[in-house]
Amino acid sequence: MSTMWTSAQLEAQERPAGGDAAKMAVRGLSVFFGGQRALEAIDLELPERQVTALIGPSGCGKTTLLRSLNRMTELVPHSRHEGDVLLDGRSIYGPGVDVVDLRRRVGMVFQRPNPFPMSILDNVTFGPRRHGVRNRRLLQEIAEESLRAAALWDEVKDKLHHSGMSLSGGQQQRLCIARALAVQPEVLLMDEPTSALDPISTGKIEDLIRQLAEDYTLVLVTHSLPQAGRVADRVAFLLQGSLVEVGAAQEIFTRPRDRRTEDYLTGRLG
Repeated sequence: MSTMWTSAQLEAQERPAGGDAAKMAVRGLSVFFGGQRALEAIDLELPERQVTALIGPSGCGKTTLLRSLNRMTELVPHSRHEGDVLLDGRSIYGPGVDVVDLRRRVGMVFQRPNPFPMSILDNVTFGPRRHGVRNRRLLQEIAEESLRAAALWDEVKDKLHHSGMSLSGGQQQRLCIARALAVQPEVLLMDEPTSALDPISTGKIEDLIRQLAEDYTLVLVTHSLPQAGRVADRVAFLLQGSLVEVGAAQEIFTRPRDRRTEDYLTGRLG
């Protein structure tokens, strides 16, 4: 997406070229819910403009790790963390961090489509309006650009004032992606974004993920190993709250270094 709007609240930060630098880094992160440890001493780098897939059996900590990247774990009562998460080298837990702005920079797309009960146009412009954009022409431009980036514009351009709830499941998920893109995030977190979709819609979302990786850093939780193989640049395998192995997707799937990874990939584990 281009940076065609100039509101101070939505000013885009320049991104360095290339895809090797770590946009985010997890440093010794442990997460606790009450007395239960959900993650244990996770160290993980998330390279700029790449797709990192988090895989592992149910309950291994994938979603907890994902939600830790924009502090959504704090919404769970009695949660706490040890360690740190860095965004562009700065702690997201540091003093003075604006959590609302953090969640703008690190957006989230959930497992099930969750459009707001309002028009398609109002869904997409909800975030920019909350961040202070009032110019109607500018909001229209943001909506069109975001919907184009989410590969949805051609399907909805003639019904922008229809309810977002009237769209199909796959369209609703792309609408939610457009809504997230409208506030110009730098990182996009996706929690099993195709698990509730049919195969055709799943294919469209997977194509979209690869396109978005040209401009954004993406972190994807998926239970589908074939999906991880199709869309991910890097794969991180978690087991019982610990990071077992991380590496290039091709290497993880063809030459895993840890026996537990091989057991999971071949169906002997999980």
